[in-house]
Amino acid sequence: MVSLTRVLMALCLLLCAPAGLAQEAAPAADPAPPAAAIATKTAATENTDITLRIRSIFSEIQALRAVQVRVSAGVVTLSGTVPAPADIQRAEAIAGRVAGVVTVQNELTRDLDVNTNLSPAFGQFGGDLRDLVRALPLLGVALAIGLTIGFFGYMLASIDRLWRWIAPNPFLAELAATFVRFVFVILGLIAALEVLGATALLGGVLGGAGVIGIALGFAVRDTVDNYVSSLMLSLRQPFRANDHVVIEGNEGRVVRLTSRATVLMTLDGNHLRIPNSIVFKSVILNYTRNSERRFVFELGVDADDDPIEGMAVGLAALNALKFVLDTPKATAIIQDVGDSNIVLRFFGWLDQKDTDFLKGRSLAINTVARALTNAGFALPEPIYRLRFDEGAPLPLKSMDAAPQPSAKPAKPVQAPALDQDTSPDLHIEKLVADERSATDKGDLLDSDRPIE
Repeated sequence: MVSLTRVLMALCLLLCAPAGLAQEAAPAADPAPPAAAIATKTAATENTDITLRIRSIFSEIQALRAVQVRVSAGVVTLSGTVPAPADIQRAEAIAGRVAGVVTVQNELTRDLDVNTNLSPAFGQFGGDLRDLVRALPLLGVALAIGLTIGFFGYMLASIDRLWRWIAPNPFLAELAATFVRFVFVILGLIAALEVLGATALLGGVLGGAGVIGIALGFAVRDTVDNYVSSLMLSLRQPFRANDHVVIEGNEGRVVRLTSRATVLMTLDGNHLRIPNSIVFKSVILNYTRNSERRFVFELGVDADDDPIEGMAVGLAALNALKFVLDTPKATAIIQDVGDSNIVLRFFGWLDQKDTDFLKGRSLAINTVARALTNAGFALPEPIYRLRFDEGAPLPLKSMDAAPQPSAKPAKPVQAPALDQDTSPDLHIEKLVADERSATDKGDLLDSDRPIE
């Protein structure tokens, strides 16, 4: 039991020893220095010495020469007027630093006289003007150096063949030339400021320009987005000039791709400008990339007719057309079965280089409809079901009047017109070609680059 008690006491001593040592090792805080004591007696000559000392200092400072100084028992009283508010605090600070001064009683006021305040300003302006005149030769040399460097950058950026060789893409070439021009302008500015010894000003100018650039970046983010989209489109080349495309629901032929927009010639002959930011993000449907195009149309036959036979008759008429391709083959399906008709859907292919799509599809519909009629298939008409409420009178003029047969003779069924003109309409293509030949400046479409 005794041994256990000794062990516990030893552990307590070991745990408490670091704290005690730390308290002993901690140095005592230095007491605050006592405030300077004010003398109980002041010699008569001491006030005079303080007055003379302050006046001699103020006499060397133009703005403080009119300040009146009075010292009594170590208390300095300043009175009078000074040109600027900062001179009031300045005079008090100087007087308070003189040995023997107990405190300063500041009674100075600012001199609001017009002549007193304007004279220093005119003097400062005159001095700055004289300094500027003396610095004109140095300023001229700095300006000449800066302009020479900037002019060299502009001349270098204007060599189109050089940048077209470095960057085959015209948009990238223009971007590289603009970057080089900007770099040389900055170098010219740095060289001019270096000659003038004002390179510290460049940091402030660039810092302010950076802040303004960030603000402008948020303001013109749509323009920057459009600019980047133009760059990507010029690199990827999603279409060629005169391609028949549909962009964001807008159909037409491509006239040119500029640094801001894609210009289309609509099928109505109108110019359409689409921002490149929209073009880059949109789904582009290009009808020109593949000249073979499928057309589709639907025709209905009577519900009592055989739809399989109707499809055979329609396909035979469709394949008889010269512009319908043999490969891929024309096909037909039963699209829908209604209450009074059966809807047949026909598919056919044509070559857009030789056949206009709209003309070919229109002729195909007419030919198949005539073939079905000639084969005895009835093209159904709308059927309406009428209901009469019980007891409601019928608006009949006369029950004895018999219906008169129609005097209009029935038209004979004509044979399909197989020789109708289906050649492509090249008018829009000609308009695009004429416009491109008239002015092709700024076009980013390059036929030598692979299309995306």
